[in-house]
Amino acid sequence: MGIVGGAGTHVYGHSRVLIAGGGICGLTLALCLNRSGHDVTVFESVTEPRELGVGINLLPHCVRIFHALGLKAPLAENAVMTGELRFCSDDGTLIWSEPRGLEADNPWPQYSIHRGRLQMILLEAARRELGEDRVMTGHHLAGFDQDDRGVTANFVDKRTGAALDPVQGDALIGCDGLHSSVRRLLFPAEGPMHYSGLVLWRGAVEAEPFLDGRTMFMAGHEQQKAVVYPIRNPLAPGGTALVNWVAERPVDLDVTIADWNTPVDPADIAPWFEDWDFGWIHVGDLIAASETAYEFPMVDRNPLERWSHGRVTLLGDAAHPMRPNGSNGASQGILDAEALARALEAEPDSVAALVSYEEERRDVTGRLVLANRQAGPERVMQWVKDRCDGSCTDRHTCVDAHDLEREANAYKELAGFDIARLKAMAD
Repeated sequence: MGIVGGAGTHVYGHSRVLIAGGGICGLTLALCLNRSGHDVTVFESVTEPRELGVGINLLPHCVRIFHALGLKAPLAENAVMTGELRFCSDDGTLIWSEPRGLEADNPWPQYSIHRGRLQMILLEAARRELGEDRVMTGHHLAGFDQDDRGVTANFVDKRTGAALDPVQGDALIGCDGLHSSVRRLLFPAEGPMHYSGLVLWRGAVEAEPFLDGRTMFMAGHEQQKAVVYPIRNPLAPGGTALVNWVAERPVDLDVTIADWNTPVDPADIAPWFEDWDFGWIHVGDLIAASETAYEFPMVDRNPLERWSHGRVTLLGDAAHPMRPNGSNGASQGILDAEALARALEAEPDSVAALVSYEEERRDVTGRLVLANRQAGPERVMQWVKDRCDGSCTDRHTCVDAHDLEREANAYKELAGFDIARLKAMAD
C-alpha cells in the first residue's frame, strides 16, 4: 500500500503531529502525513537551512515514495540516475557488476544526489504544501510532557538558549538524526554509540565523468576502501560532473569526544590512494582535486527493544542509525515515513498507531543495523582480498559468481528492494 490522499488534502479531525527535525526524513514524513490529511508542523534546530553535505543514494523502493509525493521532476533534474554498481579490488580489477534502477528492470530508478540539494527540494515542497508557518526553524527540542489527552513539546532557541512557546499535539515524532534529542530523552541511560573502528572521509569535486557517467563503484577491502559516484550530471555537453567520493580506513578513535563532519584537508587523504589508478579513474587524483573533505567516524547504535513511548516515537537515524554499507540508511528512513503515515491513517488513536508503525518497521531495520556491521554486500571485496592468489587479471574469478550473486540478492531482500517485491508494489 502506498501513500494515501492527494495533493492539498486536509481532513480536519485527523491527528496533529509534531515533527522534531527538518532533515530528509522529517520533511518526507511531513509531506506523507499532509497527503493523508493530518495537521503537521516541523520543528528544525537550524535557523537558516542551507545546501550542505555531500552525496546520498536513493534506492528504488524509496524513489517510489518520492514519485508519489510529486517529486519525480525535481529528482530527475537534480540527480544522477544510477545505472550500474561495481565492486572492485584495490587495483581496479572487477569483482562483481550489476545493473541498478531502471537498467535492472525496476519499476523506479535509483538516484544519486547531493544531500543538501535533496533537502532543499523537500523543504521547498513542504513549505509549498503545508504552508510557510508549518516549517518552524530555530526550534530545538528541549523536552516534552504527555498524558492521555496529548503531548506538549518544549523548545529553545539554540543560539540564545531562550525558551520558545510550547506546542501541543497528538503525537511527537523524533526525526532528529544520529544525535537525537528525542532518543536521549526517551533513553537517558542508553550509553555511547557503537564504533566500528573505521573512519570515513567524504568529499565532492567537479571532475570528468567516468565510464558511462552513471556508474557507482566500491573498491578495496577492510583496511582501505573507496566509494565513488556522480551526484550531478554535467551542466553542459562535454562538461564536468559533480563526483562524490568516500575514503575509509581503520582508526583508533574515542568516539565519545569525536566531532562529526570535521573539515579536513584532502591532501592528507589523497596519498593513501596515489597508486589507485584504474585507467578509467585515478582515485588519488580525484581526492586531491577536492577543495575540502569531512571526517565522519562510522558508528551506529544497538537496536532498541522499543521506539514508541505513548505519543512519542522515533524515525530514521533517530530510531535505527546504521553504518552506510549498502547505501541504504536514508532509504530506510523514507520507508519509515510512509509506514508511519499509513499507520496514522488506519488507526485514529495516535498511541495505537505508533505501536502499529513500530511493529512494521523496528525488526527489519534492526536486522539491517546488524547486517551492516558485517559490511553488508561490500564484504565481497574482503573475500577477494583473502582468497585471490594474484592470478586474476581482467576479472576476479577467485570467488564463485553464484556466491556473489547470492550475497547481492540476499541484501536486497533484507533491505526490501529485491526486484520481485518492487514489481509487486507497482502492480
